[in-house]
Amino acid sequence: MKRLALVAVATLATACTRPEVLPRMPSAPLAESGHTALDTTPKQDRRLVPAEAYVRTYLQLFGGLAPLEVQRRARGGDGGSLFDTWDDYLSALGFPDYRLDLPRGTQTNALMMAAFERLGVALCDRAVEHDLKSRPPPFVKDRLVFAFEPPGGAVTAAAFAPGFDVLHRTFLGYPARLGPAGREAAFFELYQQTAARHAEKGAVKSRFTPSESGWAAVCYGLVRHPEFHLY
Repeated sequence: MKRLALVAVATLATACTRPEVLPRMPSAPLAESGHTALDTTPKQDRRLVPAEAYVRTYLQLFGGLAPLEVQRRARGGDGGSLFDTWDDYLSALGFPDYRLDLPRGTQTNALMMAAFERLGVALCDRAVEHDLKSRPPPFVKDRLVFAFEPPGGAVTAAAFAPGFDVLHRTFLGYPARLGPAGREAAFFELYQQTAARHAEKGAVKSRFTPSESGWAAVCYGLVRHPEFHLY
């Protein structure tokens, strides 16, 4: 019993002893052994992201609608000249069709790009009808794509810039001022040429005014832009 008591006292004394603490020392900087250049060269060609990502983007741009509702709105009242049905485009967009045992498209091709462009043109035209031609027009916050007040009369470069910046942010995801030099001027020229062509005497009759046609053409250009489609 006496021996057990001594062991217990020794154990208690050891437990109460303050543990040794090593003093903190500032860490020495690592010695530089050399430099390695960052390889930023592209490792493969630019290609489309998965088709699901594009379809989701188009659904959001149409106002967060369900696919069948987007199909109805994209067809509009002109007999579906811009868009038919999703079944007509799924394989072209790269989706698999298990009913016909068609695999998923794995390579970007011209038909796939054309199908996305056709859907984008339908989006732009229907957005013009919803945002700019409705009477009365919806509030800016309720517009789908053209979330700005188009300038009236002769449109100058300064008046064009705010609306173009809204579209640029919508489709390319960053302000127009951060884009390459000359991009805004090129799109302003596209707007002017399109509006002038629709205003010419004897021009083919369009359901859009010259100004609306100009903004639709700018929308076409952005929805077809490589920065929107490829990575």
